[in-house]
Amino acid sequence: MNEYSVHNTEQEAAAPVCEPERQYYYIEKAKAYLEKMSEAAGRPLTFCVTTFGCQMNARDSEKLTGILERIGYVEEPDEEKADFVIYNTCTVRENANQRVYGRLGQLGRIKKKNPHMMIALCGCMMQEPEVVEKLKKSYPFVDLIFGTHNIFKFAELLATRMESGRTVIDIWKDTDKIVEDLPSERKYPFKSGVNIMFGCNNFCSYCIVPYVRGRERSRDPKAIIREIERLVADGVVEVMLLGQNVNSYGKTLEHPISFAELLQEIEKIDGLERIRFMTSHPKDLSDDLIRVMADSKKICRHLHLPVQSGSTRILEKMNRRYTKEGYLALVDRIRTAMPDISLTTDIIVGFPGETEEDFLETMDVVKKVGYDSAFTFIYSKRTGTPAAVMEDQVPEAVVKDRFNCLLQVVQEISAQRCAIHEGTVQTVLAESVNDHDSSLITGRLGNNLLVHFPGDASMIGKFYHVHLRECRGFYYLGEIASED
Repeated sequence: MNEYSVHNTEQEAAAPVCEPERQYYYIEKAKAYLEKMSEAAGRPLTFCVTTFGCQMNARDSEKLTGILERIGYVEEPDEEKADFVIYNTCTVRENANQRVYGRLGQLGRIKKKNPHMMIALCGCMMQEPEVVEKLKKSYPFVDLIFGTHNIFKFAELLATRMESGRTVIDIWKDTDKIVEDLPSERKYPFKSGVNIMFGCNNFCSYCIVPYVRGRERSRDPKAIIREIERLVADGVVEVMLLGQNVNSYGKTLEHPISFAELLQEIEKIDGLERIRFMTSHPKDLSDDLIRVMADSKKICRHLHLPVQSGSTRILEKMNRRYTKEGYLALVDRIRTAMPDISLTTDIIVGFPGETEEDFLETMDVVKKVGYDSAFTFIYSKRTGTPAAVMEDQVPEAVVKDRFNCLLQVVQEISAQRCAIHEGTVQTVLAESVNDHDSSLITGRLGNNLLVHFPGDASMIGKFYHVHLRECRGFYYLGEIASED
């Protein structure tokens, strides 16, 4: 890793222009400020990063944590006790914004009692101009505000805040910049998310993400491979490749390569046992990708394939750019190549203009595909999206009835799909001590199902052959299979 140190230079020397050297310069500068702040407080200062939203945000939070620990902050899980609180925000649904405002009010009261406390807000919510204006007006005690495009500048922005004592706001409208090789602190030692691209070009009519995450930009494949090789050398056995639409990976590169080709290169990495990825847009899922998955010994037999609606008419209003028939044909090709594949999905109920007939088309897709699980959502208006101003918003009572009906069918099918593995022996990655029974370990199958089996913390991060003794609807109880 290329690191920039100012230990042997004048502190007032000009900051480097190139990244990531510039950020390592500011890490050292912030470290010097923090040492003085900790001395004044008479104790080490602490931080808490709270993550809202998707796995992309979770990965960003690991980067924030890595930088903070490098500067010298000590992690504190309770945000009300921490000296530096960061909210990494999500804005997919407007109620997420309200949750952040509510918690900010509480933090403001705590900050009055702690002279060393700082508060930072970042993530998708900050990319909305009206949000930043509201923060400036109603929450002036927030110290640092930045968005999704310049998260790599965190150390620089923090050092600026420490030096000036004033609120720092730095929001970029868009960027094509990707900065590699900054610190990161993983939540799990044995698995990790890996960003392969940023942004989205799809503009689904209900979704705010393209407006706050910006246009698609893919990381250089060599940088991705280098990151995964380092992770494997550090004990990682499973990676989750992350992007708003991984199937369109590589299109913005100077020398374009496909997602299927990237997967083939990643599979060659010695020591890497499992490869996962999300999210896949159905319109871009190629036959080459299906072939690579079918031939692979490392890519997990799990595919998250959001359908959103089973009605071609509603799909067109959503700007999804595929039809019901096209989606079902794609599922047939996937299942023909991989009969044991686990398929999961996202479904929105009550999109503007959805009729009973449209809803029944969705139910038809659910029954024909037989999803292993589905994330079901009641449509909610998202200000700033085309769908928010569409006519024929569906009455709340009608939407709730449809949602409950869908949920019941989804759960019945999911339980049936889960149960087909009962009595078999499967490979399980032990992930954690069970939350409810410390004599059990919770692990995950390649198809993403959870399994609870006897064990202890020493087993975490290792693979075991587990006999799936009993299906409990959406998870298994099992035991390590005998050698015989």
